[in-house]
Amino acid sequence: MSDRIRHLVTTRVENPGAVAEAAANRVKAKSVLGDTGRAMIIAADHPARGANAVGGDPTAMADRGELLDRLCTALERPGVTGVLGTADILEDLLLLGVLDGKSVFGSMNRGGLAGSAFEIDDRFTGHDAATIAGLGFDGGKMLTRIALDDPATASVLQNCARAVDELADRRLIAMVEPFLSRWDDGRVRNDLSPEAVIKSITIASGLGRRSAYTWLKLPVVEDMPRVLASSSLPVLLLGGEVADAEAAFAAWRKALAQPTVQGLVVGRSLLYPASGDVAGAVDRAVSLL
Repeated sequence: MSDRIRHLVTTRVENPGAVAEAAANRVKAKSVLGDTGRAMIIAADHPARGANAVGGDPTAMADRGELLDRLCTALERPGVTGVLGTADILEDLLLLGVLDGKSVFGSMNRGGLAGSAFEIDDRFTGHDAATIAGLGFDGGKMLTRIALDDPATASVLQNCARAVDELADRRLIAMVEPFLSRWDDGRVRNDLSPEAVIKSITIASGLGRRSAYTWLKLPVVEDMPRVLASSSLPVLLLGGEVADAEAAFAAWRKALAQPTVQGLVVGRSLLYPASGDVAGAVDRAVSLL
């Protein structure tokens, strides 16, 4: 057991109130976009949805000590502006004291467990807007998969709209991550064609009674200028699991030139790069900004 894990377990057992104290004492970020005007947010909310695999290792993200070590390395790198995670991970990072000056986003709906029969029914089992505000975080993120062949999509849209409203009422960013999805041989697959991504954007952009605090978290696909022209909302580009690092970095660089794009939200491809060099992968991503 690592020293970090020993410290966290001891604190959680002996002084669970330390989480609230750490949140109250945290130095908040001056801007979500950092000093350079571009966001570089590290995502680590995958385990709560049962998505622990990276490459050929099905349990890569399940080792909490290693994940925290990688997150701490990433958050120490110049140009990294923030982090996205579930309550357990963000509270670990608060207790480790590594979130000063960073923007922090809580992951809200993790109930659509990867590979489950109810995957589209993405219940809000994580952060809520009141807790995000109470901890002094900057916003919340919601995965919004739109499956026209699944009746559960209606409640997904309704619940995401409610979360957008509750965040906007508190002047917090609602980071909406939309996909047009479908069931294929018992699995949920996201349609990454430009037309499908455009349709998902136009649906997601209209969720809630206000859009003033809504940002979109979008995949990089073909024909990004046309895709991004479908909304005037601020956009953060997601990373996903990257098979070809060179192609991914080239695609991010090209998409970052579009006027609505404000930065990157990347997780596994930077925390678990094929090279094994977390700092190097993060620095390279930051250089694109």
